[in-house]
Amino acid sequence: MATDRTGQIERKTAETEVKLNLALDGTGQHEIDTEVPFFSHMLTLFAVHSLCDLKVKARGDIAVDDHHTVEDVGICLGQALKAALKEKKGINRYGEAMVPMDEALVRVVLDLSGRSYLVYNVELKREMIGNFSVENAKEFFQAVANNAGMNLHIDLIRGDNDHHIIEAIFKAFGRALQKAVAIESRVEGVWSSKKTL
Repeated sequence: MATDRTGQIERKTAETEVKLNLALDGTGQHEIDTEVPFFSHMLTLFAVHSLCDLKVKARGDIAVDDHHTVEDVGICLGQALKAALKEKKGINRYGEAMVPMDEALVRVVLDLSGRSYLVYNVELKREMIGNFSVENAKEFFQAVANNAGMNLHIDLIRGDNDHHIIEAIFKAFGRALQKAVAIESRVEGVWSSKKTL
């Protein structure tokens, strides 16, 4: 297994201040504080199901809304993932997961290809869950994909409850990522016919 697959990112703007630490080869340990409780809960689920150790402290202009905080945490997570993967030697690269949450069923498929692309086939009914704007779930994953160099497909198969749907998305994303970052011992270098990602 690769050693020291970690990323530490600090981002400070006029709107937010984020500190994020990510360890790919962890056990799902987490310390999450974003001032957006539902979002913090989702990041906790991501850590537990990805088996990544994750620390996040985010402060932002949530008196305006949660958009900048959620997006900037996504930026930092994507950058930390890219840093932790280094040259991507030996990783599976692809990952997929299908996760149910009561009536909701979500599929996430991703490729750590270096090419950023998000397909987000999810329709939600509510505007808010607590102080979390449900539209910002997409903004979070767009920021992660852009900054990690990830091709990410998120599909809602079925579901009625927006809380259940978003929870299933974060769990499935975590489990898909866990598969993608896992090391395949038979692969020397990068798992690509081009020998680079």
